[in-house]
Amino acid sequence: MSTCTVRVLACLYEKGLDFQLVPVNMAVGEHKNPAYLAKNPFGQIPALEDGDDLTLFESRAITRYIATKYKEQGTDLLRMDDSKESALVNVWLEVEAHQFGPAIYAIVYQRMVIPVFFGGVPDEEIIETNSEKLGKVLDVYEEKLSNTNYLAGDFFSLADLHHLPYTYYLMKTPEAKLIESRSHVKAWWDDISSRPAFLKVAEGMKAEIASEKLSEN
Repeated sequence: MSTCTVRVLACLYEKGLDFQLVPVNMAVGEHKNPAYLAKNPFGQIPALEDGDDLTLFESRAITRYIATKYKEQGTDLLRMDDSKESALVNVWLEVEAHQFGPAIYAIVYQRMVIPVFFGGVPDEEIIETNSEKLGKVLDVYEEKLSNTNYLAGDFFSLADLHHLPYTYYLMKTPEAKLIESRSHVKAWWDDISSRPAFLKVAEGMKAEIASEKLSEN
């Protein structure tokens, strides 16, 4: 299951929404078919269709749309009724996308994607470089989380949710020590990864990892 799909599913579950998940078979190039490219011209997943008049792509844009449209339902993920809280959520959404995301993506790609999907060997130099980058980001998180339970304050928000997919996979690698060695970051991770909404998604992620391990044997 793609990390971007996980991000959207976690948001949908936090909101308690009914939805239909339509699989896209990337192995046979279904994501490059004209019918799918009409939904996402970049041929990536996921895409969201809401009724007959709106199709969205880019997972972070999709989650913001869901959290905005269904503001009054489920978990309040954007805190739009409080301008200061909302501003802080937006700050940490940007931090996840531009500081945390690139470094953790590079590590997870080398550790999990290269060996499983391409039969290759992880590039340890890339892992080391990005582990150093991620460590510096997590030092900032550690300081922030020593004062608040979550990134934007003492409330779970979309900013926390956006960290779930890649961190879940990171915790299956030796680089999990980057999280485990920082007590406040580890407590935060244990908290957000045990939320009922994410546990529903994680079941599918666990099954996928198990299937990949079987295919390697």
